[in-house]
Amino acid sequence: MEPEDELNPDKDDLPLRANTNHILVKHYVLDLSVHFDREVISGNIVMFLEPCCETRAMSKDGTEAVDAASVGEVSQDEFVCKFNHGNLMKHGTKGTVTSAEKMIGIREKDTFLVWRDVGSQSTAEIKNNSSAHLWDLNGDSDFTLVLDCCDLNVTEVEEVDVTSVSDKCAISSKDVSDKAGLNPNFTQTLIHLPFCKWRQKHQLFLMCSRAPIAQAGSPLSFRSDRWSLQVRKKGVTCPQEFPHVIRILYETKPTGGSVRWTKDQDDRVCVYTAGSPINNRALFPGQEPPVAMSTWQATVRAPSDCLVLMSGEEEAVPVEDKDRLFSSWDYYVTMPMPASTFTLAVGHWCQELSVTDYSGMDGDGVSCSHGDYLCRFTEQSAWSQRVIPHRVFGPVSLMHKAQEGVLKLLPRCLAAAYAILGTHPFSRLDVLIVPAGFSSLGMASPHIIFLSQSVLYTESPGSGEGGLSLCGSRLCHEIAHSWFGLVIGARDWTEEWISEGFATYLEDIIWSRAQRLSAETTTEQSDLKALLRWRRLCDEMQNSDVELQILRPNMDKTGQVNKSGSSIVKHALNPEKTFMQVHYLKGYFLLRFLASQLGEQQFIDFLKMFVNKYHGQLILSQVRFTSEQLVMLLELLLEKSDLSGATMQALQRTYSLQCQDAEVRHRWCELVVKHGHCQAYGDVEHFLIHDQAMGVYLYGELMVHEAAEQQALAYRCLSLVQEGMDQSARRVVEEMIL
Repeated sequence: MEPEDELNPDKDDLPLRANTNHILVKHYVLDLSVHFDREVISGNIVMFLEPCCETRAMSKDGTEAVDAASVGEVSQDEFVCKFNHGNLMKHGTKGTVTSAEKMIGIREKDTFLVWRDVGSQSTAEIKNNSSAHLWDLNGDSDFTLVLDCCDLNVTEVEEVDVTSVSDKCAISSKDVSDKAGLNPNFTQTLIHLPFCKWRQKHQLFLMCSRAPIAQAGSPLSFRSDRWSLQVRKKGVTCPQEFPHVIRILYETKPTGGSVRWTKDQDDRVCVYTAGSPINNRALFPGQEPPVAMSTWQATVRAPSDCLVLMSGEEEAVPVEDKDRLFSSWDYYVTMPMPASTFTLAVGHWCQELSVTDYSGMDGDGVSCSHGDYLCRFTEQSAWSQRVIPHRVFGPVSLMHKAQEGVLKLLPRCLAAAYAILGTHPFSRLDVLIVPAGFSSLGMASPHIIFLSQSVLYTESPGSGEGGLSLCGSRLCHEIAHSWFGLVIGARDWTEEWISEGFATYLEDIIWSRAQRLSAETTTEQSDLKALLRWRRLCDEMQNSDVELQILRPNMDKTGQVNKSGSSIVKHALNPEKTFMQVHYLKGYFLLRFLASQLGEQQFIDFLKMFVNKYHGQLILSQVRFTSEQLVMLLELLLEKSDLSGATMQALQRTYSLQCQDAEVRHRWCELVVKHGHCQAYGDVEHFLIHDQAMGVYLYGELMVHEAAEQQALAYRCLSLVQEGMDQSARRVVEEMIL
């Protein structure tokens, strides 16, 4: 692992430390408890890991390691029965108490694990000191798993022994995808079970998460620094030999940046994930780079009078404890997503429910090129789901406004988005009116939207439908993120405009469709909003640091990571950047311009095709043009009467035109000559000397503008090459310039 460098206070870049090029977390199982009295969330997270470069671990003598799991086939009911009727209890085996149980105890009910308070700080310090001693005993040659982590008290990292599950729960070898390798172990087999067996997968993941710690071999050692948690096992020198399942016991800190402890508008305690620049690393340790796509399932225990909302594909039904003071809520996702999209909110909210509308027209479905998961774009039942099931939550004092605004508009906005973009990427939607301290008008996550009270219905005199405008447009913006930002994400987080620019552009189109406006009124409304946004953009451009105005601050390094897979998010920790709208507005105006050139309906049709092709994937705006595409671009630009020097420099820098093939460089030289871009006259001279087969008529273009500097360039080039020049070509050139 590279040494941790202190962040530059002038840049405030956010480090993504996880070594995702070496090993990936494919699935998380979280078991958490919410403690409002101490303002912490405690529990454990179990990670199912897969090395990136090789799926088959080798034993010490160089032979392939053989997995002991059986390969017979068994039904889901059978394996559940075998597991529950065996000798396993809770978090370990009968008669065996794990270190986790000794430290925090278990509940004597079913197979559920309930985490009590982790204990005093001295206990945590003892654990950390012990681990630090183990860490020092490990060699620097040992492989290190690096997880993104901040503001967490980690007390234990354990290797989980899943043989107690694999011995009882067989998986058929014919169910395993090719990605698992020729002789996969039980964990790899489980990870690569096909999506049609997702219920079986999740049950097995849950069983494995409660398995005992591994007794044989060296224990895991760990240490934390400002931005990461690092884990080693003595003698393990490569990712292939690292444990495939680990359990991390921890609790959050009251001041952690990813978790907001506050009170709602009814003065009742609540907590929610803040969507801060550091994402979820102060909620749980994990892999934060976008490429670390994973699935998860979570059990959250909270006071029984609270609601627990979370990213999840089904509405959770709470299960009460014996004493009825606490309830447990279970959520899961089957679509691999970046860990930053995990969202949690716990509070004393009330609920309003709306019905589902299946009145849309049947679609043809699409073929998918993403990873293996249960995709709504291929489900016939989802094609016609014009309005997905949705609920609205909030404090009692605001529910009247929420009913008049959010609940009234939500079906219309969802139907309009469906009409424009097609199948809803997610199966349901919750909208939560968050506390007043929320620093944004809205935030979209899978299956849940946080909405500010500032956008709620305004009952001003004579406002009528106008009092719903801010609420409707904001809802449309956040709904648009389901397609652009969530189901299609940016592979480099510095490219926020891919999410925010598209959502801002689509916000107007979806909202006008939801209002059923005429074409004339739609145009008037769109132009007015464009004018307001232009004024806001000009103001920000004049009053902010130039570095913060760049849509792609990594420039030609966009999407690049170091050898381990770690990277940085430029300016992410700069508080000024948090409140800027540049990435929204510049992206919006770019898309608006493209739509004006192509035609709005044609551009919308293109966006729909784009969604169908790239859903479930991460993208970059850095496009690798073919030479034919660059030739076409330059020929179209040659038709323009005027191009500024800044535009010419941007073209040269963006496409490295002087390094392209001769066809591209020929058009580039023509463009340089036409617009008198003297900074690139060297490119013209190089072309005339080294590409004599194509540059004959470029001499004439240098002469026709009657610019002294260009004519001198033509004379100089001819003098340099005339001795070796083809006689016919030389005669033609001399007739043009002499």
